[in-house]
This record gives sequence, C-alpha cells and structure tokens, in this order.
Amino acid sequence: MMSSYSAILGLIFILNMLFAIIVIFRERRDVGSTWAWLLVLFFIPVLGFALYMLLGQNLSRYRLFQWKYLNKTGITEMLTAQFDQIGSHQYEFGNQVSQKHRELVYMHLINNNALLTEDNQVELFTDGHKKFEQLFKDIEGAKDHIHLQYYIIKKDTLGIKLIEALTRKAITGVKVRILYDDLGSRGLPKRLFKELIKAGGEVEVFFPTKFRFINLRLNYRNHRKLVIIDGKIGYMGGLNVGNEYLGLNPKFGYWRDNHLKIQGTAVRDIQTRFILDWNQAAMRDIYYDPRYFPKNASPENVGLQIVTSGPDSEWEQIKNGYIKMISSAKQSVLIQTPYFIPDSSILDALRIACLSGIEVKIMIPNKPDHLFVYWATLSYIGQLLKAGATVYIYENGFVHAKTLIVDQEVASVGTANIDIRSFKLNFEVNAFIYDLGIAKQLTKAFNKDVEKSKLLTVERYEQRSLWVRFKENISRLLSPIL
Repeated sequence: MMSSYSAILGLIFILNMLFAIIVIFRERRDVGSTWAWLLVLFFIPVLGFALYMLLGQNLSRYRLFQWKYLNKTGITEMLTAQFDQIGSHQYEFGNQVSQKHRELVYMHLINNNALLTEDNQVELFTDGHKKFEQLFKDIEGAKDHIHLQYYIIKKDTLGIKLIEALTRKAITGVKVRILYDDLGSRGLPKRLFKELIKAGGEVEVFFPTKFRFINLRLNYRNHRKLVIIDGKIGYMGGLNVGNEYLGLNPKFGYWRDNHLKIQGTAVRDIQTRFILDWNQAAMRDIYYDPRYFPKNASPENVGLQIVTSGPDSEWEQIKNGYIKMISSAKQSVLIQTPYFIPDSSILDALRIACLSGIEVKIMIPNKPDHLFVYWATLSYIGQLLKAGATVYIYENGFVHAKTLIVDQEVASVGTANIDIRSFKLNFEVNAFIYDLGIAKQLTKAFNKDVEKSKLLTVERYEQRSLWVRFKENISRLLSPIL
C-alpha cells in the first residue's frame, strides 16, 4: 500500500516537472509570470495544473479577430497613406498636439493600425447618471442600428431599463446587436433578451462557458465597453451597465469614472472594433454594408486614435502607449486607476519621471473590490512614493477611471487599468486623445477629485502594520497572475 502511494506521488512529481518545463520553454511569457506559475505548479501540484488550464493559456499565437471586408470600410487605404506620409514626415497634421506627439501617433499606427483622425468632437462624462441619461437619448434617436458591447451587464434596474429601451427600438425596425462577456456578466439570464430577440435583435456572448461551471478561457475576458449608434455616435470608457455604476451600491458609494461620447471619423474605428469582436463571438457574421460607415466628420478638430490590445497580440499596444506618454512628459503625469500593478517597464518609466523632476500624481481608491489586487497596489505605490510621486487616496466612493494625462495636452481614456491583467490578459480599448481642451477637462476633473482625497505620505505609508506588510508582500508575489 505504501509503495503504491509512493509510486503515485512519484508519477505526479514527474508529470509536474514535465508540465513546468512546458511552461518555461513552450509559452513565451515574461520572467515574473513564469516564476509565479512555477510556484503554483510546484507547491500545489494537482490543483496548480487545473488552475493553469483555466487561467494560464497563452492566446498570442491565435488570430481571433479577422474581417475580410475591412478594406471596404476605407480604413485600409487611409492607413496606407498615413504610414507613408507620417513615416516620411510629409503628413499635414490638422492639430498641433498630434504633430507634437508624432512619434506616439506613428507607434500606434504602425503597431496597432490605429488610424489618426483629427475631425472629432468629444464629450467627457465623469458621472454615470449623466452618461446613461445621454445614452438613452441617443438610443431613442437611433434610425438604423445600435451596436452595444459591455463587459458587465447586470440584471438590475439599469440593465433592465437598457434592454427595454433597445427592445422598443428593435420593434420599430432599428437593428440592435448586444455583445457581452460571459464572465463579467455572469448571472445574466438569457430570458431577459426574449422580447428583444423576438423583435429582430441579436445577442451574443464572448468566450462563453462550454462546460457547466468550467470556462477554459476564464482568464481572457473582453473588457471593452462600446456603443455605436447609426455609425455616427460612439461611446467608450470605464462605465459598465449596472446600478453600482450610478453610485447605488452601498459597498462602493459614489462611482467616479470617465466615459467618452465621440462624433467624427473616429467612430468608424470604434465600429470596426465592435464588428471584429462580434464576428469572433457570433454564429452570424456582420458583413460590410455602407450603412455602418457613413461619412461622419464633425466641425471640431480633436485628434484621436482608437487603440486596442489583448492576449492575442504580439505587442502590448496600450501599455506601450502609456510608456511613450510618460517618457515624453516635460511637466506632469496624472494617473487615475482603480488597480495599480505595473510591470517593471511602467514602474521604471514612472520612477525615472519622478527622479527627473516631473510632477507625477497618482490617484487610487480607498477601498478594494479585489483584496489581493488592493494590497499589491499599495506595495507598488510605496515604491513610487519614495521616488517622489504624489499619491492620493480617493475618499468619495470608488474611483474607477482609467486615465493618463501628460502635460495637460495628451491623454488616454478607456478600459485599460495600470495592471498586468489589462496589459496582457484582457481585451481592452483606449482612446489616445491629442487635444488641449479635452486634456484640460480631464485635468480639471482630476483636481476636483483631489479635493475629495487624502494625501498618502511616505511617513503614513511607513506606519503600516506588520500584518499589512505581509499581505502586500504575498500579493506582490502573486501580482503577475492576479
């Protein structure tokens, strides 16, 4: 009996060793993530294997998003022209901020096919009530189609109100499509969409669970939030659909976020992103139709690039954009993020900015919605405090905004947090904005939030208990896979 037990343990050990070797040599991961998974595999052999199958797959070798009609949208032709002209310094910028940040524009263009458009109008929402009030008005005014994509749609007052509004439009003949993430919207019953589907609407789920209670792509979620109305109006940012995003959840209190309403040629890129995601998830693809891509110039000249990233990408496009912005700073770097778990490249960029005399201000929430992530956040924040960063703890509820502003002239707003999950694991989308007016609006909102925040000093940070330090160290050790 004892010998057979030893043989089983020996077999498990050998299989575990083989699997660890596969992790090291087959999967091209960064060193931190590799070591984190090796610790899991060695210390919890059987469970570690199961966790890896659920959380550790590498999607970078797969091409998940393809659309053979892309060239018909006109984007391909415009991209080719911008490649040539910006690369040869012959492009005529219509916006001084875009021109000043030509290298950032070119990087997104060449690595992410992110077209620069400079004829956009952008409205900033910092409050869920105002965003959804305007969204419902625009839904009511829809004439042709509504494409809606959220990571989270809750079965609550706001979620039901939205589905009912979309159903009414579908009944009038407007084509309605809804795409939501299976994990983010877990618990969302399909019966809520019964009347919408009956009226001709379509509903699809991103990376759905194929086996009951087990999702083999648990770690790779579509975190994007997009709405496109008639191909003329685009929404994107941090707000999902649920009562808590209106500040109605007592656990979080007031919900502080940033969301954008965009009109102009950039809506074409937001529409394309939705179609790519939809066609990956849906049984019925969206084919090219000019109705989805109307001419859509606005009278304003906000410069925009819609940049996406995900685990299927070779490069971490949004993270690279953050680094390029931080390294270009001459005066200030302002960051709002609910989770701050930077990799070494982001951490080094911010540390160098601090040590170079750049004013670096970071705002994080005062309450966690994920405990390990919160303790890891405090660990990294401590390092930057010592380098000279100014850190604010938001006290007026929960700050969920994912915002980076440099020198009050260029900014990024979207779905990507400053953490490894957003950089490597989730499918994200950000707007990189080249405009003094929008950057100043975002800065004003940041400064208003400072009035409702507590300053975290080095002295206060050093006074934390041994128990807190222990939790920080354990969470930081696990941060590559949080």
